[in-house]
Amino acid sequence: MTISELTLKSSADEPVRRFEVFTGAGHRREWAPEEKARIVPESFQAIATVSEVARRHALSPQQLFTWRPETRKASETVPAFAPAVVAPAVVAPEIAPASKPSATC
Repeated sequence: MTISELTLKSSADEPVRRFEVFTGAGHRREWAPEEKARIVPESFQAIATVSEVARRHALSPQQLFTWRPETRKASETVPAFAPAVVAPAVVAPEIAPASKPSATC
């Protein structure tokens, strides 16, 4: 019996009519930060659910749910306001007390 006979038989001893051949390396899909930045805001809109947005972009809802907090964290690293600059207080020069007139008699 050859290897092809073993792999092309089903459990009921009839030949398999169809089988899948996976080609390619099978690596994880890489998403550019620009793509994520474009997809994530869509998931926050009220007119679409996260599942709909994920389906539209061929990714899983779980992946999109993972990206959402990551995007928030990344945006928190940028200050949300301009820092305030406080100038030092200007102190008026002290006026020397008037000297008492000397009593000469």
